[in-house]
Amino acid sequence: MTRVRVEGFTISLDGYGAGPDQDLQHPLGVGGTDLHQWLLPTRTFQRSLFGKDDGTSGVDDDFAARGFRNVGAWILGRNMFGPIRGDWPDDQWKGWWGDSPPYHVPVFVLTHHARAPLVMEGGTTFHFVTGGIHEALERARVAASGKDVRIGGGPATIRQYLREGLIDELHIAISPVLLGRGESLFEGIDLRALGYACAEFTASEKATHVVLLRGPGTGLPPGLP
Repeated sequence: MTRVRVEGFTISLDGYGAGPDQDLQHPLGVGGTDLHQWLLPTRTFQRSLFGKDDGTSGVDDDFAARGFRNVGAWILGRNMFGPIRGDWPDDQWKGWWGDSPPYHVPVFVLTHHARAPLVMEGGTTFHFVTGGIHEALERARVAASGKDVRIGGGPATIRQYLREGLIDELHIAISPVLLGRGESLFEGIDLRALGYACAEFTASEKATHVVLLRGPGTGLPPGLP
């Protein structure tokens, strides 16, 4: 059965999933790159983005690798595709990730501005969805063909799917850095009231990995939502 997952989304100690002032020079916002020091050196990241067969192993790589298992489609907010706002100026901008993005499956990008699908190297095709989060999820489920759908972010996109009760599992990596300001992942979200519970937590040298599950089987004591 298709599940909807958030995997490896990183927040700072003060709860920010992206730094302020995102632009071409700072795609994750000012200071945002510091969040991902657990991920960048891993074997999984190096292989998926650069095609290199080296990198670190251990706890961080284990979590990075499981985030790609059984994923048949992704959903991204528009800022996760690129920093351009408003109408698309042309078809030249093909995203942050270069000619061969690390997704290798269909990716559905939430936007208010229509654009033809963008076929990239390595099996990634970006589809631009103007009908909102439910349409994107319906299309992603079909494209996933029984595999899972991964919500890639950013924070606002994850919050929208959380509020609608559409995310089954979240893996959050908490990085030991402070951003001070930026975009908060859980602002206005009551995870307990939404039925989430912590099912797993593991620390590495560079992050604390927390897995939250929603619904039956979360391990909550009787009588607690």
